[in-house]
Amino acid sequence: MAIDTTTTQPAAPVGDPLGAPRLSTRDKLVLFVLCAAQFMVALDFSVLNVALPVLGADLGMSPSALQWAVTAFALPSGGFLLLFGRVGDLFGRRRLFLAGLALFGTASLLATLAWDPASFLAGRALQGLGAAAIVPTGMSLLTTTFPEGPARDRALGISGTLLSLGFTVGMVAGGVLTDVLGWRSTMGLLTVFALIVLPLAPGLLPESRTPQRPRLDVPGAVTVTGGLLAVIYALSTAADHGFARADVLVALTVGVLLLAAFVLVESRSAAPLVSLPMLRRRTVAWGNVGGLVTFSMMSTVIFVLTLYLQEVLRLSAFQTGLVFGVQGVLSAVAGTLAPRVIGRFGARRTLVASLTGQGVLVAALLGLGAGGWSVWLATGAVALASMCHLGAIISYGLTVTSGVPDEEQGLATGLVTSTQQVGITVGIPLLGVLATTADDLLTGVRTVIALDAGIVLTAAALLALGLRTRRAAA
Repeated sequence: MAIDTTTTQPAAPVGDPLGAPRLSTRDKLVLFVLCAAQFMVALDFSVLNVALPVLGADLGMSPSALQWAVTAFALPSGGFLLLFGRVGDLFGRRRLFLAGLALFGTASLLATLAWDPASFLAGRALQGLGAAAIVPTGMSLLTTTFPEGPARDRALGISGTLLSLGFTVGMVAGGVLTDVLGWRSTMGLLTVFALIVLPLAPGLLPESRTPQRPRLDVPGAVTVTGGLLAVIYALSTAADHGFARADVLVALTVGVLLLAAFVLVESRSAAPLVSLPMLRRRTVAWGNVGGLVTFSMMSTVIFVLTLYLQEVLRLSAFQTGLVFGVQGVLSAVAGTLAPRVIGRFGARRTLVASLTGQGVLVAALLGLGAGGWSVWLATGAVALASMCHLGAIISYGLTVTSGVPDEEQGLATGLVTSTQQVGITVGIPLLGVLATTADDLLTGVRTVIALDAGIVLTAAALLALGLRTRRAAA
């Protein structure tokens, strides 16, 4: 029996400036489950970073092998997103979401108990596979549960805030947990999250799928998954070893060819994995460009600032975490304000303005030096830039999914989350490597910051043109 995925909303309270409806207790619990799962995945991206040297010494992993602790997660999490988004559309988003949660929790336990590098990397890869199922189906369940308008704006605002906070909290918590309980506690934390969310989800989440049951686009799934896996592998490996290695060049070439083949396959498929007409929507195409830029460029800034604070200013890992803790607090503030700003000015204008603010504040980091006063500049600029970054996260998700029918929400949110994961993955290899390979780290950091700010501001200008609202004929 089909279950209605929409939620009836009561009348808005008098005086609410957005006219936003109050959420029922059940709606709040649904939102908690979905946001907690997204937060858990975001936490996984950063909680292990500080622990890598200790982990390597414990498991006998060489410094060059440690990058696989990150790559083993990034490969399946980025490579299978579009495929799992479509599988959820066809066979049940709730079902796949629950399967992803169970797999993620089991994989986190395996990584916690790992006895050698192979078992640890297997746990990380299975975590990535679970995340690839959780993220697109969770976003689809959110957008189909909360109808388009203020209710969805509020839900996506909370989700975006927790997504940003998850990355920041992971950086702080990773250092504290590693110092106090050891590196295994970072993976144990993720296991606990899964154990909290998984029992609640079955009784709260409604099933949601497309009313029709077209056949799965197998050629499209093979080419896009293979292409994304190859590109993410190439970029992740290049971050540590450069682009001159043969395996990097081969993987990059194969990835580009497979993605080109994917476009050709989709143009001829009767039931495409990605609807090319959907990509021709200005809001979908330009919205995803905005998302790719804001994620890739902000992750790069955080990466080079982490190096700068510890290697140039000689801050400890804990002190560095405190700097990013300020960023997390202001991101939470931005999460409460962003839906109101979007309600007043619209998602498209908010996206352009947020990217512009992010670019200007990143450019302010060009004033960083070797003096202790630079800590205050770094803290203030990155925190304010993160507020704009969060506004861009929320508004790009709304821009892409607005006006998309419920039966295609999995495709739209699959694109949103693929953009997010690919953005987090590609920024550091493309720009961050310029800082790590420079003769002088401070000079390399400034070079990365200048390029980063330029890319963000250029993207903001292009989006302002691409997302212009066409005036209706009189």
